[in-house]
Amino acid sequence: MPGTHLSATARVVLPTPNKYLDQLTDYFAEHGRVTKSGNAGCIELSFGRATVKADNQSLLFTAEGEDETGLAYMKYAIANHVLEFARNDNPKIVWVGDGAAGSIPPFFREMRVVSARNITPSMRRVTLRGRDLHRFERGGLHVHLLFPPACIDNPQWPVIGEDGRPVWPDGDFKLVSRVYTIRNIDAERGLVDIDIVLHDGTPGSAWALNADEGDLVGMTGPGGGDAGEADWYLLAGDDTAIPAIGRILERLPKHVKAVVRIEVDSPADEQPLPASCAVDLVWLHRRGSQPGTTTLLQDAVKAAELPHDRSGVFVWSGCEFAAFKAIRNYVRKDLKLRREQHLVVSYWRQGFEG
Repeated sequence: MPGTHLSATARVVLPTPNKYLDQLTDYFAEHGRVTKSGNAGCIELSFGRATVKADNQSLLFTAEGEDETGLAYMKYAIANHVLEFARNDNPKIVWVGDGAAGSIPPFFREMRVVSARNITPSMRRVTLRGRDLHRFERGGLHVHLLFPPACIDNPQWPVIGEDGRPVWPDGDFKLVSRVYTIRNIDAERGLVDIDIVLHDGTPGSAWALNADEGDLVGMTGPGGGDAGEADWYLLAGDDTAIPAIGRILERLPKHVKAVVRIEVDSPADEQPLPASCAVDLVWLHRRGSQPGTTTLLQDAVKAAELPHDRSGVFVWSGCEFAAFKAIRNYVRKDLKLRREQHLVVSYWRQGFEG
C-alpha cells in the first residue's frame, strides 16, 4: 500500500498456527486481496494491509495503515477474526507500535443533533454536527451510531483495548449501536445527514423520532458499502438502501449508465436522487405489504437486461435477508460475475430487531 507509514506488530501464541493462517487468509480473500506462500501471507483491505507469518508456536502479525483510522481498523479486523476462529484456545493479543491502548478510537466522533425532520412518510433525516469529519468523506459509506441511555447526561464512549478492539462501556452506561449510511456530508462545516427508516419499535427509529437539538450521539466509521468502478451499474435496494444508492449515484461519472430498482411502500416514499450519469430508475411499490414479505426486488433484478459484454458491469444491492440471498445467488451463479464485480449485502432481517 503506497504511502503507508503507521504500523504495529503482535505475536499470538496458538497450538496450530498454520491452521489459523489458512482460516484467516481464506476469510479475508472474500473481502480483499490476499496472497499466501508457504507459512506466510499478506492481506490487503481498503483501509490497510497486514502480513502474517506462522512458526511452530505462533502467528506474527504486522499491521499497517496510511493513517490512524486505517491502522486501527486493520488491528481490529485481525484481532476480531483471530479471536473468533481460535475462541476455544483463548489466545492473548497485544499490539506493539503505533496506536495506543486506552485511547479514544481514531474512528470515533462525538456528535450533537442539529435537527430532525421527515423527508418522506417513512424516512427521517437527522443532521449531526461534529469535529474533524474529513476522514468520513472516504473509505466507505457506512457508520455506526452509538446511542447512549436516555437518562445519562455524560455518556461513556469506547476506548481501544490492548488487542486493538474497542472496549465498550457496560451497565448503566451501555450503548446501543446501529449501522447507517451517511447521506450527505459537509466536512468543512462539520455536518452529516443520516436518513433513518421509521420501523416501529427499533432503537434507531425511536431515537430519530425523539431526537432534539443538542442531543449527544457517538459515531464510528467510515466503512464499507460502496460500489466499484464500472461502465454499467445495477443498483437495487429497499427503503433502507436509499441513502447508499443516493450517495453512489451522486459519485458516478457522466459516461456511465445506472439501472436502479428501489422497493418502497408507495409513491409518497419516493425521493429525488440526483445524478450526472444516465439513469434508468424504477420505483417498486409494495402497496401495503409488509417490508421483507414480497419478491418485488429480486424479480426486478432478474428482469434487468445487462449488457452483452459483462466485463464492465457492477451490481450493488442492499436489502432484507431473503432478497439478499436470492440476489446474491443470481449474481454469482446465473450472471457469473467476478467477486470484484458485485456487492450484495443484507441490511436487515424480517422478524429481527433492526
